Amino acid sequence: MSDRMTCYLSLGSNLGDRARALAQALALLDAHPDIHVRQVSPVYETKAVADEPQPDYLNLAAALETALEPRALLAVMHDIEQRLGRTRPYQDAPRTLDLDLLVCATEGAPGGIMCATAELTLPHPRMLERQFVLQPLADLNPDLQVGGAPPVAELVNRDDPDVRRLGELSELVGAAR
Repeated sequence: MSDRMTCYLSLGSNLGDRARALAQALALLDAHPDIHVRQVSPVYETKAVADEPQPDYLNLAAALETALEPRALLAVMHDIEQRLGRTRPYQDAPRTLDLDLLVCATEGAPGGIMCATAELTLPHPRMLERQFVLQPLADLNPDLQVGGAPPVAELVNRDDPDVRRLGELSELVGAAR
């Protein structure tokens, strides 16, 4: 693909050094020759969405510019998850790193291209239901409209007690040293 597009990702971690895992993932994404990390949201601490008790997550969103097709970008993301210790023993298991491809927007499809395959659905099918995705995404692009929904900023519940803004990733990584 010669045309570049803007893709939005959700990044999360609830095992190990969570802030460091997020920082490493962003560095690996940006080091890829066909990916440029353009923007990173503040970090939010959120409750895990799982049937069993789990440690809280650190979540953020990132805007990337890429020439990769969405499935090729997803393959890069899965490789980074694996390199940073992600295992998939069962659905919703705690994880060192979780990278979700939310939306890939082009000039012709500013609300995101549509894709539905066995390995990838775009826009992400549950993104508009999850405050831990919407809040950081609204920090990056409050006017983003996905699938005919209102702008993401209008979908955010800033009073959700399970989603707490912590600050910038660089501050959290620096504080952990």
